[in-house]
Amino acid sequence: SRARACTARMRERLQKILARAGHGSRRSAETLITAGRVRVNGAVVSELGAQADPDADRIEVDGKLIELTAERVYLVLNKPPGIVTTASDPQGRRTVMSLLPPGLPPHVLPVGRLDRDTEGLLLFTNDGEFAHRLAHPRFEIEKEYYAMVDGVPSPEALEQLRRGVVIEGHATAPARASMTRPPAGYDTRDGHAWLQLVIHEGRKRQIRLMTAAVGHQTRTLVRTRIGEVLLGRLARGTVRPLSKREVDTLNRAIGL
Repeated sequence: SRARACTARMRERLQKILARAGHGSRRSAETLITAGRVRVNGAVVSELGAQADPDADRIEVDGKLIELTAERVYLVLNKPPGIVTTASDPQGRRTVMSLLPPGLPPHVLPVGRLDRDTEGLLLFTNDGEFAHRLAHPRFEIEKEYYAMVDGVPSPEALEQLRRGVVIEGHATAPARASMTRPPAGYDTRDGHAWLQLVIHEGRKRQIRLMTAAVGHQTRTLVRTRIGEVLLGRLARGTVRPLSKREVDTLNRAIGL
């Protein structure tokens, strides 16, 4: 009975194993399974209740053996403008992956994305569940941006941003918005103003669309914070590991 109990403990749900191996969140792993892209010991597994032993079974995704790694990597990059947030780019543009240090474990990927011309804080990890929850609006993780806009927004425009504006047919959630000084390393141009905006959504080009909705085009956009992780004075184009305190704080915020 002890041997059976030990065997039972070694077996776990297939989607959990795939997420731990860096194949996205558990939800993403479920999509791989139901699409018939996962094999265990040579047999296609398409049922979500399937279990496997990662130490004893041969588990493949799209014909490639998965690589389980005990080392979880959590990094922060100060993304420069003009670089795309993707693992590879069919147009041959430079990607954020080119800025990561060599020798990292497999499947270290960006958490969410920043537009090509948006700068600042971008997280990377090979922890699929961590990445999925951090990017999901359900957990309402705050993201802070500094935006240099054309003109000087009126108090009424700021209030509109705080209440929420309609972009692409849908209202944004209430945000924090205020006039501010530029972040460290940036200047103010004549005829422009800097705004500090805090949101917890992650819609495509959201900040740029929000400021445009109140009549002010964003010319420079910098993300300076995610949760309690600060960009600080990290040099543009450089990477640092998250501290244990930062990782623990984010994990608590997303229920891990």
